[in-house]
Amino acid sequence: MNPIALDDLMVPLRALRLLAVDFPHLPAPDVDVSPLCPERLRLSFHDTSCESLAAFEQWRTALRIAPTAVVSRMQGEGGTRVLAVDGLFAGAVVVLTAFADIPAVGGAA
Repeated sequence: MNPIALDDLMVPLRALRLLAVDFPHLPAPDVDVSPLCPERLRLSFHDTSCESLAAFEQWRTALRIAPTAVVSRMQGEGGTRVLAVDGLFAGAVVVLTAFADIPAVGGAA
């Protein structure tokens, strides 16, 4: 089996380049392009103050992905909220994911 060449990642890398040109004002995400899923560009947001959720929404809106497509879940025994959605941009599947710590309600006594 031949290893995947960088050229095989051209679609998501081109999409990333276009995103940088079209949306330079948006919050910078963590970016992942992998030969395991050569058609995907993953943009993720991690924050302890819930700002990552706002960044996720800004990107979702810019990419014109419907809010009804967003999947919301909890992980870490309810301590982390996760938003996820994917859409198409410049021929690539763009996967947006946001992680935000949820503050404990009531605090310690």
